[in-house]
Amino acid sequence: MIQWGEKQREKDPGFFCLVAIKAAQQPIWIVSDTRHLSDLQWFWREYPSQSRRVRVEASEETRRERGWEFTTGIDDAESECGLDQGVDFDWIMKNEGDGSQLEEQLATGLLSIAKEKPKED
Repeated sequence: MIQWGEKQREKDPGFFCLVAIKAAQQPIWIVSDTRHLSDLQWFWREYPSQSRRVRVEASEETRRERGWEFTTGIDDAESECGLDQGVDFDWIMKNEGDGSQLEEQLATGLLSIAKEKPKED
């Protein structure tokens, strides 16, 4: 599956981005699980004033407590860590605790981002 996706991305870097927004009818889109810099670059290029970069992260300790185990060749692949460096995120959301922590961040952070006026190009 990863190899197929990489071939599609080589042919057209915006392939998966276009699929993600194809049927979008709402004024605000949340594109989750973006894993490649080329995907972010596509949105920055096509929607420069509307795009915001939000990262959701949890520590390795928290991830292990939730059952995650590092697998060489998977967890160190570009699809898993390609955005760990070189991206200036507008907001970083911590996913360390229970659902109440996430709800608080959504209420105070993500919703305020959604209400912003577009950035000037």
